[in-house]
Amino acid sequence: MDDKIKLGVIGGADIAKRHLLPNIKNHDKFVLHGIASRDTEKGNNLANTFSTKYYANYLDLINSNIDCVYIPLPNGLHYKWAKLALEKGLHVLVEKSLACTFNDVFELNKIAKKKNLSLVENFQFRFHNQLKIIYSLVDKGEIGDIRQVRSSFGFPPFRDKDNIRYNKLLGGGALLDAGAYTVKISQLFLKNKIFVASSSLNINKEQKIDTWGSAYLKQMGSAVTSQISFGFENFYQNELQIWGSLGNLKCSRVFTASPDVDPSIIIEKNDVKTIHNLPRDNHFKGMLDYFYTSIMDDDKKESEYAENNEQARIISEIREKSL
Repeated sequence: MDDKIKLGVIGGADIAKRHLLPNIKNHDKFVLHGIASRDTEKGNNLANTFSTKYYANYLDLINSNIDCVYIPLPNGLHYKWAKLALEKGLHVLVEKSLACTFNDVFELNKIAKKKNLSLVENFQFRFHNQLKIIYSLVDKGEIGDIRQVRSSFGFPPFRDKDNIRYNKLLGGGALLDAGAYTVKISQLFLKNKIFVASSSLNINKEQKIDTWGSAYLKQMGSAVTSQISFGFENFYQNELQIWGSLGNLKCSRVFTASPDVDPSIIIEKNDVKTIHNLPRDNHFKGMLDYFYTSIMDDDKKESEYAENNEQARIISEIREKSL
């Protein structure tokens, strides 16, 4: 493999257009080989904007001379196209959620492991300096031992009633979208040792999807817990709170601190509130940096397989416990 990796993009979602494509185009380790879209006008416009080749057929891109793919399709299409890409021998970066069921996620990871391929679920907030600083503060004992993690991610209803997030056939629903972030951050701080004690999902009977919900997660072998809340029909929330034995840590933009956001962390301890104003950071580039290193690093691949399966297992448990 050449030093620069040839990457193709399957789908023209807004997150690709606004964030990933510009960062792929400017990355020193990737070459944007092409964009595949079933919408001819959109696909051609994106290809022209980013000076790359347009593919009208996803398979044509997968079968072209590329090393990896980024898949920003609706959730319901992730499994099919990630599987085809992996079977072709391509490394895969896919938007969250990786697939709609635990069995599908498990199968994708099994294929990736057999072929020694990177399979990364795109939670770009993992690679923001903000999260690194939170880890550092917690690890240094700034708030003592963790007692509970609380996270919430939700927003008002989408104006577009045909939004894919409302489409059951395309893998819609709040749990696989906003809820996936809160599950992921629980995983990161409770170290992949989580079970679901209880959960609740509000189901829209007409759309047959979950529009908001919550869950109570517990760390195996300890009394540490995580409370998560998420939804499409909520007052906007995007928060992390870590309650410790000696203090409390809060962050109000943990999941979407884009490159133009000035993030901050609040520590409350001994009746003193300290605000840590943090530098801006480009977590999209950080995510691409990580994807590149994961292609070269077998330990990172194994870590991602484990996290992917745990993420899907927890989401599956939240569904089951809510019935």
